[in-house]
Amino acid sequence: MLREKIEKTLNEQVNAEMYSSYLYLSMSAYFDSKNLEGFSHYMKIQAQEELVHAMKIFNYVNERGGRVELTAIEAPKTDWDSPLEVFKNAYEHELKVTALINNLVDLSISEKDHATTQFLQWYVEEQVEEEASADEIVQKITLAKDAPGAMYMINKELSQRIEAFALDAAIAAAK
Repeated sequence: MLREKIEKTLNEQVNAEMYSSYLYLSMSAYFDSKNLEGFSHYMKIQAQEELVHAMKIFNYVNERGGRVELTAIEAPKTDWDSPLEVFKNAYEHELKVTALINNLVDLSISEKDHATTQFLQWYVEEQVEEEASADEIVQKITLAKDAPGAMYMINKELSQRIEAFALDAAIAAAK
């Protein structure tokens, strides 16, 4: 059984992961409006991943006898000045999510909830990957500056991102 404080914080994290999905969909829509289909594709897959992250916690709360309580999701930003700004925002957002996960781990340790501490280790590792991925793209776009050929190549590269798994299968596996 989850302690009230852990359950509340896990519910807040479900909301944060849903917001992340919403934010990445907004970024995808921005890229679609700029005819950057590769960038858009990358963000759509990122949005799906964030939804899977939310569902893993959703299912965990239920498995531990808690109750999931969904709250309103804040409207994300919808416009940026450049692809670089989008990915800088994505990187900054991932840093915030990492801080939330670290706070959850700290809470689970202080509450001596070993199962939750163990469960959250997947998220700790995932955030290392999320930060590195966003930062790598920031570095590539920064290097490209305003060179259309370089941006074309980055767009092409991002269009090759493959879903690690189908969303339905991922949600089923998260149970």
